[in-house]
Amino acid sequence: MGTMGLALPWKARISSMPRERGTRVEPSEHFAGGPRPALGEASSEDAALAAACRSGDLRAYDRLYTLHGARMKNLARNVLGNPSDAEDAVQETFLKVQRSIASFRGQSSFVTWTYRILINTCYDARRSRLRKKEVANDDSQETPRPEPRAPGAHPSLRMALERALAKLTQHQRDVFLLYEVEGFRHAEIAGMLEMTETASKNTLFQAKKNLRLMLEPPRDSAAETR
Repeated sequence: MGTMGLALPWKARISSMPRERGTRVEPSEHFAGGPRPALGEASSEDAALAAACRSGDLRAYDRLYTLHGARMKNLARNVLGNPSDAEDAVQETFLKVQRSIASFRGQSSFVTWTYRILINTCYDARRSRLRKKEVANDDSQETPRPEPRAPGAHPSLRMALERALAKLTQHQRDVFLLYEVEGFRHAEIAGMLEMTETASKNTLFQAKKNLRLMLEPPRDSAAETR
């Protein structure tokens, strides 16, 4: 059976129907571990973390890492394609947060601000890696490789997903990963990628549409004419 003829278990995830919680591509442990805290509780924790970090309390950075480190590394790995670069990106992000905490003005949540720094750090790392490959005249593809969550996933399905994601635009791929893989809300994605919430929703819709076109098996024209 060809790759495109596979019955995709996550096909419903890229439909235009309202979102349902289901199988995700390599979600972070933080998201998969249980429900999120209530909005008021999350906002209170966020404000407390921001204030403590601004005051120079190193324990607050430890708390930030405990709460979000695993999820940050998972996101970075999905963007950059390997655990080593992801680890470096997360460490660099925490250094940048410490260096620039005085510039945080609370226009978005502290956690959203931190993830925005992480994403920009990943972009910088990706551009740097691409430049190095160009200098070395390396023809290998610069492709993020999220892996299916199910350990028994068919290799052809995984390869088809990787190829399809690589063909999306950067914004489509990143919004898809943030929403469908990491479980962020559109309001959070808008703050991270510095776009409007409507733009995030439209980008996700277009990403799903493109993935569906690439991954659905071609229709039998002969059968359609019967």
